[in-house]
Amino acid sequence: MRNILRPKALLPICVIVLLAGFTAAGAQTAPQAALPSVDQVLDKYVKAMGGQAAIEKLTSRVSKGTFEMDQVAGAGAEEIDAKAPNKQYMVTDAPNFGQVRRGFNGAAGWEDNPQMGLRDITGPELATMKRDADFYGAVKLKEHYPKMTVKGKESVKGHDAYVIEATPPDGAADTMYFDADSGLLVRLQREAEGPNGKVTVDITFDDYREVDGIKLPYVTRFSMGEFAFTIKLNEVKHNVPIDDAKFDKPASH
Repeated sequence: MRNILRPKALLPICVIVLLAGFTAAGAQTAPQAALPSVDQVLDKYVKAMGGQAAIEKLTSRVSKGTFEMDQVAGAGAEEIDAKAPNKQYMVTDAPNFGQVRRGFNGAAGWEDNPQMGLRDITGPELATMKRDADFYGAVKLKEHYPKMTVKGKESVKGHDAYVIEATPPDGAADTMYFDADSGLLVRLQREAEGPNGKVTVDITFDDYREVDGIKLPYVTRFSMGEFAFTIKLNEVKHNVPIDDAKFDKPASH
């Protein structure tokens, strides 16, 4: 009897082992698609912007719009003037605060605001301002960030985005998010250095529109902890004359 019953006792074990094999095979996930290279992401970004030739045809840009703070009702005026190769001037009428002006003339940076007055921008803050002021920065990212690494894929507002950690020669790394479908830059996270110390800044870019052959974000939102504001453009003009003196530090007042 013992010899007859033994096969029947072993049968369930064989079935369990067999089923376990099928279960393990079925549980295997499909291999993840390989991430694109840094060059592939950046090349797609430049093409999405309109292409290098279209970008380099432009020599200046005057953008106007509004400045809105989450903590304050109402909106103020915003103007951003940029001129090749690396000059930038911003003037912001911040509600309940006053006018803030920032400029970079290709070498020196400065800011003038009601709270701190006129000051020179130096150190890491100046290095960031210099990178941001590069008129052709979209096609020169690898020059500004010698070390760039694709870290993975994340969701930004419901869309997949490739994440690139971009490290400049000086200062902390920036984290850039490029939409996997459109190729456009949709988010930027960085550690900014200011007069009050370091602060983490989260910037999102929305509402891209084509202007003179290139795409630009018409809505840019900045978030720094509990403080947040949004710049919304309503007018962009290219290749307009801008006096170089506009970017220079004004005389003390």
